[in-house]
Amino acid sequence: MKKITDIPDMDKPREKLIQRDVSTLSNVELLAVLIGRGVRGKDVLQVAAEVDRRFKDDLDRVGFEELVEVDGIGAVKASQILASFELARRYFGKKDVKITFPTDVLPFVMEIRDKNQEHFVCISLNGANEVIEKRVVTVGLLNANQVHPREIFSDAIAERAASIILVHNHPSGNTEPSHEDIVVTKRLVEAGEILGIKIHDHIIVSKDGYTSMKERGLI
Repeated sequence: MKKITDIPDMDKPREKLIQRDVSTLSNVELLAVLIGRGVRGKDVLQVAAEVDRRFKDDLDRVGFEELVEVDGIGAVKASQILASFELARRYFGKKDVKITFPTDVLPFVMEIRDKNQEHFVCISLNGANEVIEKRVVTVGLLNANQVHPREIFSDAIAERAASIILVHNHPSGNTEPSHEDIVVTKRLVEAGEILGIKIHDHIIVSKDGYTSMKERGLI
C-alpha cells in the first residue's frame, strides 16, 4: 500500500470525501478519515489498513480493548471509531423500523452477541411497534438486584413508549433461559403492567443463535 505522502493531494481520503463523495472511499480510506493521522514510522493509511486487516467484517462489533491493541490506535482514535459505529446504529434504528418477529430485533443487537460479559439492552417501541430508541442498561452478571425496573422504564416513560423489548446475551453460547432470566422477566412484566408499558418480548442472544421468551410461552 502507498504511503499517504506518495498520494496526490486530490486522491487523499479526506480530499476525496470533500471533492467527490463519501461513497467513493474504500473501507481503509474511510477508516483513515476517522483515525486522522498516523504515528511515528506508520502513516494513517497503514494504521487504517492494519485495523481493516485485523477485524475485517467484525469491526462494528469490536470493543475498546481490542482496538487499542493495534499499533497506532490509542484511546482517542479508538473512541472515535466506536462512536462512529454507535452513531450509525442509532440513526439506523430511527428509520421507522417495525418489529414484527424476534429476528427483526437481531440487527439492533449484533454487537453484543459475542461479548464476554452479559449486556442487557432495552429497545423502546411506539404504538405501531416501530423502534424509538435502543440502549444498554447494564453490563455484567444478570440478576434481579442489578436490573431494576426504574432503570428499564425511566427512559421508556420519557419517550412515551407503548412497549419495550428486552435483550441480553449469554457469553456461554447457550441461549436457554436461566432461572434468573425468568425471575427478572416476570418482575419487569409486572412493573410494566402497572406503568402501562408492555414487555413485548425478552430475547436471549449469542453468536450461535437466539431464544425468544415470548415464543417459549414465558411472557
